[in-house]
Amino acid sequence: MGKVLIIGAGGVGTVVAHKVAQNPDVFTDIMIASRTKSKCDSVVKAIGNPNIKTAQVDADQVDELVALFSSFQPDIVINVALPYQDLTIMEACLKTGVNYLDTANYEPKDVAHFEYSWQWAYKKRFEDAGLTAILGCGFDPGVSGVYTAYAAKHHFDEIQYLDIVDCNAGNHHKAFATNFNPEINIREITQNGRYYENGQWVTTKPLEIHKALTYPNIGPRDSYLLYHEELESLVKNFPTIKRARFWMTFGQEYLTHLRVIQNIGMARIDEVEYNGMKIVPLQFLKAVLPNPQDLGENYDGETSIGCRIRGLKDGKEHTYYIYNNCSHQAAYKETGMQGVSYTTGVPAMIGAMMFLKGLWKRPGVWNVEEFDPDPFMEQLNKQGLPWHEIMDGDLEL
Repeated sequence: MGKVLIIGAGGVGTVVAHKVAQNPDVFTDIMIASRTKSKCDSVVKAIGNPNIKTAQVDADQVDELVALFSSFQPDIVINVALPYQDLTIMEACLKTGVNYLDTANYEPKDVAHFEYSWQWAYKKRFEDAGLTAILGCGFDPGVSGVYTAYAAKHHFDEIQYLDIVDCNAGNHHKAFATNFNPEINIREITQNGRYYENGQWVTTKPLEIHKALTYPNIGPRDSYLLYHEELESLVKNFPTIKRARFWMTFGQEYLTHLRVIQNIGMARIDEVEYNGMKIVPLQFLKAVLPNPQDLGENYDGETSIGCRIRGLKDGKEHTYYIYNNCSHQAAYKETGMQGVSYTTGVPAMIGAMMFLKGLWKRPGVWNVEEFDPDPFMEQLNKQGLPWHEIMDGDLEL
């Protein structure tokens, strides 16, 4: 049915490649490209499908991307490289007539700042080119937006309160490690928090607001209010929302390590001089921390991610909780990666599947909640991320 090019061979890229290869009726030709070709070759070897092609590409360089796209001629690019590279990949797609999908919004390298404006600015160019760009098709952002769209379509006339809750109750048995790229992870959680209420954005200090929330099959866990990019698109696309927040769990040991990293300057993203060389402390820290790709083997426990929604149906107030729990060990057995990579990689594959089947195909730049959620939700159950619903339960929020 279609040719797909996966850019990125980290934990998420590995999961995407496994899941794409499991659906040969949709993905007829597959290529994995990365800055380091040997990483792509290792993924192909693990999958055991010699028909998957690999290539070396520097995703910071539009010319290199254009040359690769022109030679392979994919129908869609799945961008699971770094968020810094979203715009160069989008430019290359426009130059070569290729459709686009990613899992995280663009952010500039020199400032930790998350917003969709840079990518939304491409809307007319993609429309004029007759190309589709699907933004934020991981779990959160991604499935969280699809869950919200599904709730709006089937359960509510008016969504008023939205809380996205993300719990990782797994244990990787390391003193300190991040579950995805350490540079992106630490930048994200050391920023000010932000939530939306009554038409305004309210800013909080980093991790200032927290409370224990109870997660299915896991129990209570300390959950911290963060800013997360999908809030920006969801309050735009569902204007009845009065309040939207995002919560994530962290253990005390993790937060202690994080505080020390910040206090000694290792979370800095500006250059410092060391032995006559310029280095970025956070990039150096990334080099010495455990690689998120290597955490899977000893990872036990599970993740639990969902949306807790309150709103009106037929004039009456209702609550709705929709979520997925994902076992780290089950994810590792299937793909060699832990659950955090799995929960991001599976939805990226499903989004590309939706495009190739013609179900999510519309010229322009779109967030996932702007498409029909039903066929995507059906595939979540088939592809390893089954969802569960609780109607009119206590949301604790």
